[in-house]
This record gives sequence, C-alpha cells and structure tokens, in this order.
Amino acid sequence: MSTLPARPELPKRFYKEVALVEDEGGFVIRLDGRPVRTPSRAALRVPARRVAEELAAEWERQATHIDPATMPMTRLVNTVLDGVAPDPQSVADDLGRYAETDLLAYRAAEPERLAQRQAEGWDPVIGWAEAKTGESFARGVGVMFVAQPASTVEALRALVRAEADPFRLAALHQVTTLTGSLLLALALADGFLEVERAWALAHIDEDWNIEQWGEDAEAQARRANRYEDMRMAALMLGRA
Repeated sequence: MSTLPARPELPKRFYKEVALVEDEGGFVIRLDGRPVRTPSRAALRVPARRVAEELAAEWERQATHIDPATMPMTRLVNTVLDGVAPDPQSVADDLGRYAETDLLAYRAAEPERLAQRQAEGWDPVIGWAEAKTGESFARGVGVMFVAQPASTVEALRALVRAEADPFRLAALHQVTTLTGSLLLALALADGFLEVERAWALAHIDEDWNIEQWGEDAEAQARRANRYEDMRMAALMLGRA
C-alpha cells in the first residue's frame, strides 16, 4: 500500500525578538537584531510601512516552528525580490496574456439568474475598463474563445507596462492569477474596487454552485488561504 510522502520538517523558531526597522529608504525585519533574508539571500526590504508591519506580524505569530504556509506576505515579498525585480519584463508579458482570456468576457448561457448575476457584477468593471482605455471589450457565452479587439489587448498591456514598481507588478500578477481576471486586478489597483468586492466578483460562478450543492470544509479552507493571498496583494497595492 502506497503512502503519501511525509511533510518536510519545519525549522524551529530560533529567535525571540522581531523588530521593524527603517533602513535605506525602506523597512527591514530583524530577528534578534539580524536582518531577514530571502531564499536568494537578498535583504527582505520593502518600501511601504504597512507591508513591513504585516511581515513583522507574520514572523511574530510563528510559534515553536516557522511555517511558510502561514506567511503569505513573506512569500509574496520573496517573490518580488528574488523573481520579479530581476526580470520585471517577463512578469509583465505573462500578465499581458490574460488580456486575451479574461474571466469577465465569458458568460453563462443558463441558468438565467447566474447570467444576470454575472452581468450585474461584471459589466460595471468592463465599463470602468472601457472608460479607462477608450476601447471596447467583447463578451461571449459559454467556453468558446472570445477574441478581444487587438487595440483592446494592447491598451490593457500598456496599463501593465506602466507599472514599473516590482512590488505593484507582483501584486497585480498575484491578483490576476487568483481571480483569472486582469480587469479585476487593474480595477483593484486603480481603486475602482475594494478587495472584498473584487474577490466576490471573481467567485460568482463558484458561489452559485455552492448555493446549489454546498461546500465541504476542505474547499472552504483552500478558499480562505487564497483570500489571504489576495488580501496581501491588495495591501501591497495600497488597497487593503
């Protein structure tokens, strides 16, 4: 009989004091006076105090062992410093691909009430995007590919390219991959949506299914963890 591989043993908490320190125009976290570093050994330095405060709180909350699964902001900042900052162009290119397959373009044919919820929730976001870009957005019914106008795709990619800060770019990427929608991510970053509303709009279909069939505890836990990742990205964008 096969067994699942054992979970790697977590490192023990080795520090007593967590301190947030302003340093070189940003903020660093120090553990017993020593700076925290990323897996690639970069200093864990962030420009925004609120992000630094969340980092410090995560390190403070660790009990006897350090569990990265409970540290969504630390994971995101590590991604920024080790992955996005050295190569922002590839992240922007990846984000740009979502302009062609945005969740909000794909509508249900039935039931009518679900289609109505999608229209009520998603159409205002598309209206915001059309006003922001001066371009129109195509919508389709079902799962068949919806081809967006080339000018629309380019306008969305231009908004992504305008995000030169690697922290904002990483946060946009995280929101987009969590929701399946570049439009929701851009609307959140712009302040058109609050994080709770963007999250709800991304889950209209899932919430409909839950209403019909219910949800198990494991699925609830996964969704709660994803929402924490979303909230950390929103905080990094200054929207939480």
